[in-house]
Amino acid sequence: MKDFAAERELVAAACRVLAARGLAPGFLGHVSLRVDPWRLLIRCRGPHERGLAWTTAADVRLVHLDGSTAARGELDGWSVPHELPLHTGILRVRPEVSAVVHAHPEDVVAADLAGLAIRPIVGALDIPGARLAAGGVPVYPRSVLIRTPALAAEMAAVLGDRPVVLLRGHGLTSAARSVPEAVLQALSVDRLARLTLAVASAGGVPRDLPAEDLAELPDLGAGLNTEIAWRHELARLDD
Repeated sequence: MKDFAAERELVAAACRVLAARGLAPGFLGHVSLRVDPWRLLIRCRGPHERGLAWTTAADVRLVHLDGSTAARGELDGWSVPHELPLHTGILRVRPEVSAVVHAHPEDVVAADLAGLAIRPIVGALDIPGARLAAGGVPVYPRSVLIRTPALAAEMAAVLGDRPVVLLRGHGLTSAARSVPEAVLQALSVDRLARLTLAVASAGGVPRDLPAEDLAELPDLGAGLNTEIAWRHELARLDD
């Protein structure tokens, strides 16, 4: 049976990136990767839990969508997140999605509680972020743990076909075709939230880019937007 060593390390690295960037600085938050229609790898709580910044491949376990162990020994000493349904609820209804990130960026939470939406207020500074925000970032209005299929279905319905949903008073969920994409989407939303708060704190009013500026922003391609950006995030971990 395949051990998914590379995939486990990818999920573990994603957890460390989220911690390093302040989106999951403690021991809460998790990343998952679908490996086939019935199973996923997910960051679990282990016997020597220290937090996301110290996640290793050993903390990433293979489970079925219902949370049961998918191979001998996978959950010996580990427990799946209480919010596993947050991941599986999206994976069940979004077949194009392979990776789900759940994090707790405080600037995102604060901006939403202040009534400040995530909007395309910058352009060339973060082109993927501008495009994401221009499409709208929905908000799930309940500040609860997404720990039941019913709550997960509610959240997934609010997410719809969008890449990111905010969770009021809680955090965010990012869904994508790959782990790097899901993490980078979360980072873009966090950056926009931080800038939005800074503009509002300075007495300004965050304003959307003009339509002609949004239209002028080029698609620089996955090579830059995802591959180089992801290598950069991994390199930062070594600094």
